[in-house]
Amino acid sequence: MHQIGLFICPNHRILDLAGPLGAFEEANDFVEGGAYSVAVISERGGAVVGSSGVPVQTHPFRDMAFDTVILIGGDIEPFQDPGVIAAAKDLASRTARVASVCTGAFLLAGAGLLDGRRATTHWRIAPELQQRYPLVRVEMDRIFVSDNNVWTSAGISAGIDLALALIETDFGPEIAREVARELVVPYRRSGGQSQFSAMSQMEPESDRIRMALAFARDHLVEPLPIERLAEAARLSVRQFGRAFRRQTGETPARAVERLRVEAAGIRLQSGSEPIEQIARAVGFTDPERMRRAFVKLHGQPPQAVRRAGRQENAV
Repeated sequence: MHQIGLFICPNHRILDLAGPLGAFEEANDFVEGGAYSVAVISERGGAVVGSSGVPVQTHPFRDMAFDTVILIGGDIEPFQDPGVIAAAKDLASRTARVASVCTGAFLLAGAGLLDGRRATTHWRIAPELQQRYPLVRVEMDRIFVSDNNVWTSAGISAGIDLALALIETDFGPEIAREVARELVVPYRRSGGQSQFSAMSQMEPESDRIRMALAFARDHLVEPLPIERLAEAARLSVRQFGRAFRRQTGETPARAVERLRVEAAGIRLQSGSEPIEQIARAVGFTDPERMRRAFVKLHGQPPQAVRRAGRQENAV
């Protein structure tokens, strides 16, 4: 049976803890003899109060041995405590696999365990993680990232995605799918492994602008000048342009570019199509234009996105 340790600090987030805990618990129902033995641990043991005010009883981290340790997110300040950092280093030194949920990546980074590695955290604080720890290769919009034996995930519910990926690694995709069904969550998010889709980021107020965005998403391979989008929204070009900018914060051309980058990213990570073919399939006129769009929006070219996807799938 695989031994899991969930390490918490004061002011941890209860869902960061409960999400993975629930996934591992469900996995036990689908593996003969049980899949996981899970313990909640802390630096000193005893009751640890989370950000919700709910105390959680824990074991001292030194009292147990684990195959996997997951550092649970919460307030960043406790992760700066020398005793907590020493505990993280000690656990990592005698554990085959270490992971974090949300801001738990700050503890991994503070312990030097992310130096030179790819990692992620909640999108809102990912820039802070990069600024504080420049040796970390932060991928700001990923649901989870695996770099050899070190895993990190985005915020809150992404801890469930992380746990499902770990379950798949340990027991195969069928068990992970069964757990996802039991939890009533997607086995794979429909938008790929991005923390948020381009559509959900824009969130326009009116049905007409939403209609135009949906039309663009469904016709990416075709030319999408503002006149065509305005027609889909049943507005004049002038009305559409002003309403679109006011409701989404960007121009129609920029929004279409983001939708195309998102669609290309999913194909890059999930298949082996030539990049030139993907560029044409999502509406970029040539691979160079797609490359520039990826660098502008994600800070890396399509080839880097494909390599990262292959590394993740190989784990």
